[in-house]
Amino acid sequence: MIIDEIKNELLTLEKDKNIKILYAVESGSRAWGFESKNSDWDVRFIYVHQYDWYLSINEKKDNIEKMLPNDIDLSGWELKKSLLLFKKSNPPLLEWLRSPIIYKEEFRTATLLRNAVKSYFNPKSCLYHYLHMANGNYEAYFKSELVKLKKYFYVLRPILACCWIERTNEMAPMEFATLLQSEISDPVLKDKIKELLLKKKNGDELNTGERIKVIDDFIIEKLNYFKKFLFDFKFNNSINNDLLNTIFRDTLKEVWINS
Repeated sequence: MIIDEIKNELLTLEKDKNIKILYAVESGSRAWGFESKNSDWDVRFIYVHQYDWYLSINEKKDNIEKMLPNDIDLSGWELKKSLLLFKKSNPPLLEWLRSPIIYKEEFRTATLLRNAVKSYFNPKSCLYHYLHMANGNYEAYFKSELVKLKKYFYVLRPILACCWIERTNEMAPMEFATLLQSEISDPVLKDKIKELLLKKKNGDELNTGERIKVIDDFIIEKLNYFKKFLFDFKFNNSINNDLLNTIFRDTLKEVWINS
């Protein structure tokens, strides 16, 4: 099985790199819930080095990337890098912490970070991230009357994430179905998206087809809305490193002294 292959590769990385993988999840379309049969496996992880690695003034590589057969894409961030990005409310990292597909969760680090999300969550930063993603994908893939239909999901998901964040002031869930159910009330629009989603998950290629007006109208409306919303959006938060420094030190102790 692919999942067994992923878990075995994570163990191999630990041995080869002399690290501990604290948390590893699926981060792409499979976690979002609109994968097709041929979708890649986008594995993301957080890892920690041994003490001595950190006791140096030298600049060192803080990420690991590896491509494997069967379209398995492995990419990991070192713990200190992860914490600095967490402090900035980095949306991909916040998504990892909410992934419904977890390959490995060892030690308390991921739980501690989940508990700290409210203290560091920056809705403005995340809204900008998702709006930029939605607008970029729309500009890239929807310039003609015939479009790649599967690309609708790569515009809709970040738009619905913006809707969730505006409504709740919390990080959006990864699952597309959850966002669809909570953020779209128009039954015609919802049914059309569900129809497209079912085709994609059933293995239909969803290659080129005519644009879907009800979805296009929704996308354009929301892109324009959130551009204006963010122009007027004010958010000030004062954060410090104390909690994240504690998580960093406690993780090193837990992994290399107590385990």
